[in-house]
Amino acid sequence: MTYAHRLEFGTFLAPDSRTPEDPVELARLSEQLGYDLVTFPDRPHLPEHLDTWTLLSWVAGVTDRIRLAANVHSVPLRSPSVLARSAASLDLLSGGRVEHADGAGAHREAVEAMGGDGLPPAQAVDALSEAVDVVRALNGVAGAVTYSGEHHRLSAAQPTVPTPHEIPIWIGAAGPRMLRLIGEKADGWSATLAAVGVDGLAAGNRTIDAAARAAGRDPREIRRLLNVSGRFAAQRAGFLDGPAADWVSDLLPLAVDHGVGTFVLMSDDPATLTRFAHEVIPALRAAVDRAVPHGAAGLRVRPAAVLARRRDGIDYDAAPASLAEVVEPGDRAYHRLRSGYLRGGSPGIVLRASDAAQVADALAFARAHPDLDLSIRSAGHGVSGRSTNDGGIVVDVSLMNTVKVLDEETRRIRVGPGARWMEVAAALHPHGWALSSGDYGGVGVGGLATAGGIGYLAREHGLTIDHLRAVDMVLADGRIVRASDTENPDLFWAVRGAGANFGIVTSFEFEVDEVGDVGFAQLALDASDTAGFLLDWGQVMESAPRDLTSFIILGPPRRGRPAVAQVMAVVDSDDPDTVLARLTPIAGIAPLLQQQVRITPYAVVMANADDGVHRGRGEPVTRSGLLRRITPAFAEAAERFLATGAVHFFQIRSLGGAISDVDADATAYAHRDANFQVVAFGARRDLLDTLWEDLYPHFEGLYLSFESDPRPARLLDAFPPRTLARLRGLKDEYDPGNTFRDNFNITPALERSAP
Repeated sequence: MTYAHRLEFGTFLAPDSRTPEDPVELARLSEQLGYDLVTFPDRPHLPEHLDTWTLLSWVAGVTDRIRLAANVHSVPLRSPSVLARSAASLDLLSGGRVEHADGAGAHREAVEAMGGDGLPPAQAVDALSEAVDVVRALNGVAGAVTYSGEHHRLSAAQPTVPTPHEIPIWIGAAGPRMLRLIGEKADGWSATLAAVGVDGLAAGNRTIDAAARAAGRDPREIRRLLNVSGRFAAQRAGFLDGPAADWVSDLLPLAVDHGVGTFVLMSDDPATLTRFAHEVIPALRAAVDRAVPHGAAGLRVRPAAVLARRRDGIDYDAAPASLAEVVEPGDRAYHRLRSGYLRGGSPGIVLRASDAAQVADALAFARAHPDLDLSIRSAGHGVSGRSTNDGGIVVDVSLMNTVKVLDEETRRIRVGPGARWMEVAAALHPHGWALSSGDYGGVGVGGLATAGGIGYLAREHGLTIDHLRAVDMVLADGRIVRASDTENPDLFWAVRGAGANFGIVTSFEFEVDEVGDVGFAQLALDASDTAGFLLDWGQVMESAPRDLTSFIILGPPRRGRPAVAQVMAVVDSDDPDTVLARLTPIAGIAPLLQQQVRITPYAVVMANADDGVHRGRGEPVTRSGLLRRITPAFAEAAERFLATGAVHFFQIRSLGGAISDVDADATAYAHRDANFQVVAFGARRDLLDTLWEDLYPHFEGLYLSFESDPRPARLLDAFPPRTLARLRGLKDEYDPGNTFRDNFNITPALERSAP
């Protein structure tokens, strides 16, 4: 009987306090030898043993890959709530390498040895069952936890820190009641062969499987871990006592017939650990490959709790096995991937790809589900909110996040779509380079670099897309192509401004600029005369040298306080006099309330995001527009707009300069004559759209990255007629089935002709 688990191997090391360096060095050796797991017994009542959690933490700090676990925790000696927090913290610090193994241990004797009162065995099972409940609850993603049991109680306890992976809970036990508990609640059974024997292993499996089925679980959800020990010798003297080949023969039935998925070698002898790794592990894996269809690689088994949360209309079992990760609503990682920065989501499945071939496989899955929404996500920040959905498919390319220098002389770089702009800026800084890229470092490359890229260096260095020299992308039919001025030039033209309609870019090649330190200013000015402030700021920016780019932010009026305009400005110069000369006209527009000006690397300016999980809620409600001039009429309309109090964020970005140098027909981003870009955030779609009508006549285009109005008329605003006609022709060629439609959709001919 096999449970189709991936065959894994670990070590069981003594935490000897008399030679504390030994277990640490053996743990490092275990990693070097390729073991999957290193474990230590947890016997805090023994003075000759190091504290296991302290040892695990130390080992985590001196290793990089190997997973870590106790073998097993003596739960009666440790508070489960403290244990849960310890495990979660170490899992976070170690990058998701902690496994959680519990047991009653030498319960009564151990507790009494530490001055406590031991529980009878029957009550010990109940106490352990409650401890598992407590750990599960605290390691969940919900809010405060209240739990009332006979042995453990929580009152509005806060959950643990979010962990990189769902920490499995294994239980080490051999008694019938403990085995039934494992079947009902645990993720693994940890047993020692010398204690249970082969017959006991088989009987234990039967008990666990029956309890699992009775609880509505698949027995394959429970990994079987077996601690083994033996002696290598030239001649066979008994079970696990002889040549390595005999070890393989002895262990093979345990894996194939008794479902052991993890063998843990109990030894502190470096020679034994080394020989087992070199001679037994590869041979045993090969033997399992020959013995069972799924081989040593195993199969992924979804727990019943995950299966219960699947959405209708998705063939989950057909999700490509090639993908880096497939995340379903019941998976631990789902809470990190369900939402965007601003928009809440509940996708039916998230397909994470780490290369172009995986993206192609993910798109094949999407094509097999034509009725489902399809969202593409690089970092999930997009204001338009199209990187998640409800019940559909998300193709997530955030794992493709490398930044590589291709040619120092030409300043050519390759960037993955999942990289964030703060990471790009940090990678370019040592070379004295920079690439204009928005104003928030948490934005992903994929979305911004296919839409335009209005950033702090735009007036001096142009849009992000103006530095794009080539892309590799996956088309709707799964073809992987390259596009540049010489390869698929029409596609390359479309990608620069309307890329979301034509494919998924898997790498970008940019030619970046030499940029030293810059002047960065954050100013607050009195904007009581809002219309006057906007008019003056617009005139200053239109006449300013190109090395100055500035953005302004206004909010709703505040009772009893003057309106305040926040100004962020970058001067592409490290000369203090130049920086001061550029900023002085802005500072003179209105009374200056607050200022901070510094000369700093552009990478520091962009390092303004954290690595937190996106927890957006609701739907972004925004409107966007492009202006050639800030006229008195527009300034007055904007003042009326803000006075309604219905807008909580109103931003204007300065354009022009190098952006206008590019011919309007050179890219799908065609509004090159605009000098300003406007975006407004509101709470209600109907109200924002109604109020926007007063501003709308002043605009001559819009920037799609900041627009969330889904009406088809927005395409007419975003693209001039000639540009839109060309895009429609290319849509017919590259995506006639309209696979890429969950965006500002340029519909193919078949849909345009439908009644």
